Amino acid sequence: MTNIVVLIKQVPDTWSERKLSDGDYTLDRDAADAVLDEINERAVEEALLIKERDGGEVKVLSAGPDRATEAIRKALSMGADSAVHVNDPAMHGSDAIQTAWALAAALGQVEFENGEAADLVIAGNEATDGRIGAVPAIIAEYLGIPQLTQMRKLVVADGKVSGERETDEGIFGLEAELPAIVSVTEKINEPRFPSFKGIMAAKKKTVQVLTLADIGVDPETVGVANAGTTVTTVTPKPPKTAGERVNDEGDGGTKVAEYLVAQKII
Repeated sequence: MTNIVVLIKQVPDTWSERKLSDGDYTLDRDAADAVLDEINERAVEEALLIKERDGGEVKVLSAGPDRATEAIRKALSMGADSAVHVNDPAMHGSDAIQTAWALAAALGQVEFENGEAADLVIAGNEATDGRIGAVPAIIAEYLGIPQLTQMRKLVVADGKVSGERETDEGIFGLEAELPAIVSVTEKINEPRFPSFKGIMAAKKKTVQVLTLADIGVDPETVGVANAGTTVTTVTPKPPKTAGERVNDEGDGGTKVAEYLVAQKII
């Protein structure tokens, strides 16, 4: 049996128009439709597959405002057993390091029905809003546990987690003793759709809400005012313009080449 925590995040739908807030230039989460990040759905699915094969318990952990409850309920409707929601206004605008610090602290508070801590933490390789791709590794550093990143296959057996990591240089086999944290890519699986029964059951599942005080995190160590980076200005993406049309009258190749040279592409 394996105790698994899945890190999830509510993000603006990639098909919605996304923008930054005036003033502090943080992501305006109310300006677009919010969804459970697709890569997190795959992380939840992998946890459920492990549970169905080996037994255990699956909890989801998320840091975000009240609205993040929608994403949490989506994960619960897929089959996760319960959730922990770190919800504190002081978290607003936290960077990756601050977010990882809070999540690591929250992981220390997570306890399963058997009274034990998590054996395995599963996350997506990167969120679609920030695309930093570093939070799992930072959490591993804070907790002093092994990390397996960019995994496309996972196996949990005999107190170890192993699998395949895919990079531009090739595919590598990795293995680590539990407890460990892993991040998965979109190739790990195809997530299930929540059933009507699962959606109804999710309404009765426990969502534990924790503040920064509950997890022992000083508000002065997180938030936009204490972030390691600062956005000073933004420029909206320019609207799309019509492309340049080339009529081929026997010299189309030459015209295309001249255009590429003028644009300093060749």
